[in-house]
Amino acid sequence: MSFLEVSDLHVRLAEFQLAGVSLSLDRGDYLTIIGPTGAGKTIFIEALVGFWQPDQGRVSLDGRDITHELPEHRHIGIVYQDYALMPHMTVFRNIAYGLKKHKGPDLEDNVRQMAASLHIDHLLHRKPATLSGGEQQRVALARALVAEPRLLLMDEPFSALDRQTRREARVLLKNAVRERGTTVVHITHDLDDAWAFADKLAVFKGGRMLQFGSLHDVLARPRSQFIADFVGACLIRGTVVSAAEDGVQIDIGGVHLASLDVAAPGDAVDVAIRHETISLQKERPVSASGFNVVPAVLGQVMPEGPAFLVDMHVNGTGLQALVSHDTVQRLQSREGDPMYALIPKQHVKIVAAHHPSQQPVQEKTRVHRK
Repeated sequence: MSFLEVSDLHVRLAEFQLAGVSLSLDRGDYLTIIGPTGAGKTIFIEALVGFWQPDQGRVSLDGRDITHELPEHRHIGIVYQDYALMPHMTVFRNIAYGLKKHKGPDLEDNVRQMAASLHIDHLLHRKPATLSGGEQQRVALARALVAEPRLLLMDEPFSALDRQTRREARVLLKNAVRERGTTVVHITHDLDDAWAFADKLAVFKGGRMLQFGSLHDVLARPRSQFIADFVGACLIRGTVVSAAEDGVQIDIGGVHLASLDVAAPGDAVDVAIRHETISLQKERPVSASGFNVVPAVLGQVMPEGPAFLVDMHVNGTGLQALVSHDTVQRLQSREGDPMYALIPKQHVKIVAAHHPSQQPVQEKTRVHRK
């Protein structure tokens, strides 16, 4: 039996509805939830903690149905992006507040040990107003973790932190969660949080969970164009023209791509290729074993953090590659110039295959990657 089991969860709030969410986590799993603003992510975790009563569905934790239990009986911790610290209390008392229902002779030792694990033991005498954003965030995490919750929920805990502080906070949180074997559900808009922590990933939109699975599976095989754009992948339609023991050949607008996946000749397939798996060269390589070498025309080149997102056109089909600054400098190309995209065969992932008699339904919504 799964540690956390959510079955067909519905929550109706005025004009918004969280509809039919089902997922399961094992003990110690780290789930990251991504999706646009207004997708229902916060309502989902607030239903888990008991702030909203579901209109339909069931939530069980560690083998017990908690669907209608009061929040204080669930032993679930929650951390919001504004930290919600008590301004009149010291850091010590803020952390100890998490133990208000579990007081004992070891309270002081527990608080100090937790503070030390998050590198804030030297701040225990201070008030929240005297702390930096990163320090306040660690106090909020310490308060949630010190009570050893069965489940920890976090809503954008790093959103107010600068890049360097966010990196440091990720390391400390990862160590603290790993040491305690805590099961975590973490909402974020930053896909780097998923890379850093998650073994499971869920994508929400419009009150529905569009996809749930292992981090690798969701990132490598997004089920719709919306999800592909959101997680940084190309999703293109092609037709399988041949199949062999070592994979298939897929026609993409007159260009053939080799994939190690399995499908039948004649199948219409949706193919996903992650942006960072594509490399670029000005000249056709002499040898490229294991790669598809695809002639392309350069489109726009846009900065994407420390890297660049490069648009390409392949016989009318759009591709995007995420490449380094050095690659852009080496190419010294302009929009409209020819180049070659090198795509590893093992990274050409067939998401769905449709036999010729089937009529697949495609999602028409497209958003830019965030």
